Amino acid sequence: MLQTIQHQTSIYHRREADSKLKMGSEDKVKLPVIDFPFLDLESNGSHWESVKSQVHRALVEYGCFEAVFDKVSLDLRRALFVELEELFDLPLETKRGVVSGNPYHGYLEPWNLYESMGIDDVDDSEKVENTTKILWPEGKPSFSKTLQSFMEQVSRLDQIIRKMSLESLGVEKYLEEHMKSTHYLARLIKYSAPQTNEEQVGLPEHTDKNTLTILCQNQIDGLELQTKSGEWIKCKPSSPYSFVAFSGDAFYAWTNGRVHSPHHRVMMTGNETRFSVGLFTVPKPGHMIKAPEELVTEEHPLLFKPYVHSEFMRFLQSSEGEKQALKVYSGV
Repeated sequence: MLQTIQHQTSIYHRREADSKLKMGSEDKVKLPVIDFPFLDLESNGSHWESVKSQVHRALVEYGCFEAVFDKVSLDLRRALFVELEELFDLPLETKRGVVSGNPYHGYLEPWNLYESMGIDDVDDSEKVENTTKILWPEGKPSFSKTLQSFMEQVSRLDQIIRKMSLESLGVEKYLEEHMKSTHYLARLIKYSAPQTNEEQVGLPEHTDKNTLTILCQNQIDGLELQTKSGEWIKCKPSSPYSFVAFSGDAFYAWTNGRVHSPHHRVMMTGNETRFSVGLFTVPKPGHMIKAPEELVTEEHPLLFKPYVHSEFMRFLQSSEGEKQALKVYSGV
């Protein structure tokens, strides 16, 4: 049974925007936690600069952090997870109707505990409605409305994070070009309960191949991140308003390795189903990933030759299990 975000009996107290990254106790590494009080790209001032510094440090060191963003209400989060349960309860043949010409998009059938549905261009209401009609020919306005409302807010967080990243790297002049080079994929994910207390692999270790991923989880644990030193961190949200932001291989390559693209996985135990929703910022088909010349220096020599992301994804389909696929495909 779907376990939605639980009602909170106490009000979440926002951290001061200029607080330091939460790095955990001295004897145990934890994922950095960053509070985002902003809603748009026009924010500035000391708070913006402080949060920007935290974002940069987190993406350089971990390639990932927990983002506290209360602009997405708990009611909206709960409503979306209810919609996910109904989606994955649909007949397999119905779900198979959602296809995409982009590798790893569309519906991905159950594999071990994992099953997912990718919806391209989730910021395009017509395309979302077309997908909804495939799944529910009689119509289901609540699904498309809830999904789009959720993604509209989360995409603002994506844009804030990317703007902060480019500013921190001193390449903000490429911001407009960078934003226009991507589109949004919504991936709706179900992990079936393993029905055992022994850890089972829900999703194997991997890096994301896109630019940035922002993940929203229900209350069932399982997400783990590997640090640069090889230690695995359990990503347990500290707030009901939390998201997890990951930089992907495309951003790692574009920044010439200045930000980290972390390995992560999902490990499952128990008898409860896990649901998650990811907003994936993906380079548009045909777009070439090329590091700005300002980020290629003697200290930071070029790591990857320019490559077309969509062509790399097709290569990836033919090289399953290749842990260093990007390096093999485009490494200098």
